[in-house]
Amino acid sequence: MTRYQLDELDALESESIHIIREVAAEMQRPVMLFSGGKDSVLMLSLALRAFAPAPIPFPVMHIDTGLNFPEVIEFRDRMVEQFGLRLIVASVQDAIDRGLVREEPNGSRNRIQTRVLLEAAEKNGFDALFGGARRDEEKARAKERVFSFRDEFGGWDPKNQRPELWRLYNGRVFPGESVRVFPLSNWTELDVWRYIEHRAVEVPPLYYAAERDVVERDGMLFAVNEFVRPGAEEEVERRRVRYRTMGDANLTAAVESDADTVDKIITEIAATRLTERGATRGDDRVSDSSMEDRKREGYF
Repeated sequence: MTRYQLDELDALESESIHIIREVAAEMQRPVMLFSGGKDSVLMLSLALRAFAPAPIPFPVMHIDTGLNFPEVIEFRDRMVEQFGLRLIVASVQDAIDRGLVREEPNGSRNRIQTRVLLEAAEKNGFDALFGGARRDEEKARAKERVFSFRDEFGGWDPKNQRPELWRLYNGRVFPGESVRVFPLSNWTELDVWRYIEHRAVEVPPLYYAAERDVVERDGMLFAVNEFVRPGAEEEVERRRVRYRTMGDANLTAAVESDADTVDKIITEIAATRLTERGATRGDDRVSDSSMEDRKREGYF
């Protein structure tokens, strides 16, 4: 008797699609976070497959910090138009102008975008929010389950999580409460790129190596753009770099690389021992617990 068995990528795809369908069936008003970064693009690709040929039965939402790479915003808008998505944009700059939040002196808008996210979720009545977090990104990520329960204030208690035996997910919430759902929990950065190759998923061009003008700050390479201007004593260099992750343009660094194809990126990532956030995200260097602190406040 021939035994049918899924390979690793097919098993990950099947698990993620199951989670997405489970949320759509169980929750009243889900929404998928979509920034245009590779993990959110992968999550969107899985959602499209989960409900094809029907459209995705929930909207997508972007918490726009106002400091995004223009190439990523252009890519986001093109995907929205291509797949007929319902896009909700919650603007951090608008929240600053309204006095809801105040800009922090370190230039990072990661912490203040939490308030904007919570306001948008409450305004739209969302009871489940899909996020593209993976457990290999950062140590605080590894503490969460697939369904991450949040109280009426959006807060997360890592000691108060629901069991998920046999892949049974408890989405029961009271008014004001919600769950954050992570369909990519069991994926790694390498899995993401192998799937991108397998399914020919399109991602923003910044992920591919190219000659770019950069300045070096604190051992990291920042591309010169409208948010990163070279200081008086900083030297602008032309280097071949790419991005492993997409955050705010003023705090997300590039890495030196010749990987200008998906196959080369897979080879490069297979050999690295440093996580993408640890290598390139300046906003995660505030403290050892910066990510966990933000998650407790309501961040993804």
